[in-house]
Amino acid sequence: MKFDFVQSLFKLENKTAIITGAGGYFGKFFSETLINCGAKVILFGRGEKINEFSSLLKSKYGNEKVEHHLVDFYDTSAFRGHLSEAINNNENIDILINNSFEFSKDTGFNDVSGRIENISKEQWMRSLESGVYWHALATQVVGEKMKLQGYGSIINISSMYALVSPDPDLYKGVSAFNPPSYGAAKAAILAFTRYAASFYGRFNIRSNAIAAGAFPNVDPSSFNSPKDEGLMKRLSDKTVLKRVGVLDDLAGVIVFLSSDASGYITGQEIVVDGGWTIT
Repeated sequence: MKFDFVQSLFKLENKTAIITGAGGYFGKFFSETLINCGAKVILFGRGEKINEFSSLLKSKYGNEKVEHHLVDFYDTSAFRGHLSEAINNNENIDILINNSFEFSKDTGFNDVSGRIENISKEQWMRSLESGVYWHALATQVVGEKMKLQGYGSIINISSMYALVSPDPDLYKGVSAFNPPSYGAAKAAILAFTRYAASFYGRFNIRSNAIAAGAFPNVDPSSFNSPKDEGLMKRLSDKTVLKRVGVLDDLAGVIVFLSSDASGYITGQEIVVDGGWTIT
């Protein structure tokens, strides 16, 4: 086997990717990573920051490499319509990265209202809608395009908390908090990933998931920033590598699953957690 063939497996030239939650912490990184590997990216986001991010990418890489859609994902009709518009605007949709989730008090994050003894039905429902249904809807719409093409790669962003529960001791004395609804939604995504792989496999459509570990957003202005050195130390100590993840740790796996290098892999979750879940 020639080395240049191996290199070519990871290239994303002439590929087009839809990325939901593209204005967020992971979404921005995934988008720029795929562009740097040659792909065109179609950014989907709920907030105005998706417009700013799109403008930034267009100035760096050119208008032809970036398309964006500002849409409230809770508006199912609008979300479906924008997905259809993106499909109609592009000859092919090779990659779908389902990355969206609502991280807020409304889903129980970083607030006493999200604790297991307090969390409301409304918080549960928003977690399940943003963490499961948004992925399912995007898969349903884009999957039809991929069936017509005869190929495609669907990548669902899950979490190590789909596999293990948070340690309550991690959150002692800090405002940061991970609610039970999050792990439940991320576990459901693993089941949905396998289901989609099973039913789309005959069309040469692959469906896989990334179970991400502790990747704290260190931007102090972020709602999800730990804002506590003690918590960061406890997070690091839970991994066998004794450090939290940084975004660059996700570059290899997102390119791998997006590219032909993973052409015979489907229905799997790849855990990127520094060894958190092995002990």
